[in-house]
Amino acid sequence: MNALLIYPECPPTFWSFRQALRFVLKKTTQPPLGLLTVAAMLPTDWSKRLVDMNVHPLRDDDLAWADVVFLSAMSVQRASAEQVISRTRTAGVPIVAGGPLFTSEPERFSGVDHLVLNEAEATLPEFLADFERGTARHMYTREEYLPLDRTPIPLWSLVNTRHYSAMNLQYSRGCPYDCEFCDIGSLFGRQVRTKSKDQLLAELEAIFRLGWCGSLFFVDDNFIGNRRKLKAEVLPAMIEWSRRHRYPFDFETEVSIELADDAELMAMMTRAGFNSVFVGIETPNEKSLSECGKIQNLNRDLQAAVRRLHRAGFIVKAGFILGFDSDTTSVFEQMSRFIQASGIVTAMVGLLNVPRNTRLHRRLEKEGRLLGDISGDNTTFRTNFLPRIGHERLAEGYRSVIRRIFSSRPYYERVRLFLKEYRMPRRKISLARFSFVYLYAFGRTVLRLGILGRERWRFWQLFWWTLFRKPLLMPTAMRLAVYGFHFRKHYADCLSE
Repeated sequence: MNALLIYPECPPTFWSFRQALRFVLKKTTQPPLGLLTVAAMLPTDWSKRLVDMNVHPLRDDDLAWADVVFLSAMSVQRASAEQVISRTRTAGVPIVAGGPLFTSEPERFSGVDHLVLNEAEATLPEFLADFERGTARHMYTREEYLPLDRTPIPLWSLVNTRHYSAMNLQYSRGCPYDCEFCDIGSLFGRQVRTKSKDQLLAELEAIFRLGWCGSLFFVDDNFIGNRRKLKAEVLPAMIEWSRRHRYPFDFETEVSIELADDAELMAMMTRAGFNSVFVGIETPNEKSLSECGKIQNLNRDLQAAVRRLHRAGFIVKAGFILGFDSDTTSVFEQMSRFIQASGIVTAMVGLLNVPRNTRLHRRLEKEGRLLGDISGDNTTFRTNFLPRIGHERLAEGYRSVIRRIFSSRPYYERVRLFLKEYRMPRRKISLARFSFVYLYAFGRTVLRLGILGRERWRFWQLFWWTLFRKPLLMPTAMRLAVYGFHFRKHYADCLSE
């Protein structure tokens, strides 16, 4: 069999970093980890080909080559996924689809021949057995959550790493918390399942053998969900591996805010090579945190927690949400002030949208307030429910927050505040990580932001301040300046410099 694995195109979003990628000669952020893992589960005598439409377009020749198409997508890729389904059906090739989009809305994709839903470790083997016999059903689904010892190393031979700004892997699935707006529990369960230390080291070694050096993102929804195992087994092994390989990777991941309470865990993570974490802060409004069940963020000084993370050697990225029932018009000023004072440079602020299979979806459905399904875009100015505060007032307040935090003056001020607080871990970095791309990126940054950019005088203020005060952080400062360029392009219709 010739198996064609297709990953649909993602539209420009906050997290696509579409504008920033041009500075480093990359086409997209990360490869499709789920599809690469599925590829490793397919029969070894099948021929496999990956088309990541964020790197290359899907060609008619690809479909003509294929005996079967495997398609995976997120909600934000819906439009592209529907086009792929249409083209594949026209070509007469059977379609097998799975992943978050199809698992959440299977009834919407009647054009798909076979829906292999939930976790592939549970449903794909049964489908493959039936497919070989010619008796495959339309839908395969199982609610159980299997141990991750069945998960193979992704088939990395299908990708060309030079097109990506980061590689990725998964250590754990599931989250112990039950936030009202979040669908992670329904997708992966609230019991945290992890790979073994040996599995993780084998995946690190596989990516290292690709010749990759640089950013490596752990896609876990809460990397510290099982802190005991991390401290006792996983992080000590990662520390030794990274030291032996001279720190080829900068690890990034997602964590809950309690990481800031655990000095030992923070120290072990930075020693292993972690330098960036995403935290779901959501809102500084305590009533809204209580409303949505974000119990881990309640009754704590969130700004102090962020400062501890910065000073421990983590660049904190964070998500914020507007539109909770408990939000009033005062939340817009409150959130703007919080973000500015916290030094969180990459602050993704979005309107509350309600995924299926969440407690919030069930509540709003009972209240008759749902308007449809989510778009998957974290920074859309639309919601899929009727907010208490009103759509017009919510959208205008959202615009005011964007103006206050991403206009060039406050943005560069926040970068400088972060650089003052941040303490970079000291590590002996492999020289293999430095290449022509670094020089190109620096030259393009100076040209685009320092010479041609509208904010050039603020850029040079940051440049000279960093050179004389924090010279070792110059690469970080330049990267954050480029991020700001991307954010202003993304929010161009909201900002007036």
